[in-house]
Amino acid sequence: MKTLNHLFVKNIAWANEMKRNNPEFFSSLAKQQFPEYLWIGCSDSRVPANQIIDLPPGEVFVHRNIANVVTHTDLNCLSVIQFAVDVLKIKHIIVCGHYGCSGVRAAMEDHEHGLVDNWLRHVKDVARFNAKNLDGLSADDKHDRLCEFNVQEQVVNVCNTNIIKHAWDNGADLTIHGWIYNIENGILKDLDMCINSTAELKEKFTWI
Repeated sequence: MKTLNHLFVKNIAWANEMKRNNPEFFSSLAKQQFPEYLWIGCSDSRVPANQIIDLPPGEVFVHRNIANVVTHTDLNCLSVIQFAVDVLKIKHIIVCGHYGCSGVRAAMEDHEHGLVDNWLRHVKDVARFNAKNLDGLSADDKHDRLCEFNVQEQVVNVCNTNIIKHAWDNGADLTIHGWIYNIENGILKDLDMCINSTAELKEKFTWI
């Protein structure tokens, strides 16, 4: 039986190290979480939210899925957003994609991948929406740009949820951001998608 004992050993070592650095860390953490940030990111194992922005446990509320997609039929993602906004009163929602995204690359391919193709249909739609901007690019450049376009589309999707619209209508101090992470150098890039009101959303995207 494979019980992954080595991971339990690592867990004990990590917990002991945290307590050595701050004896009150876990007792404080257990009392309540008060994060200001909701991170909606990719499930990719190379993109851990807390480490990328150098924040400790308790500082970031996190939702991850393949290719950081936000759809209006995904009750999992919508529930996370509502809990973050209505209960935790977070101030910022960060949609963060990354270059080299396997989900985006799979969406660009013509062959089948199985059940995940139903999920990647959303990324294929993003490619269709931006076909003119992607046309003529090399395969690598097309992939990078589609990763960026996908983040931008998901930011708009977050802003268009009833959760966010109601929060803004009720005066919530809430900003939605679109970022992308470069796995090759560890650096984040702001995609200029900082939106904090319905008016600003309509100003940036006149067709909404």
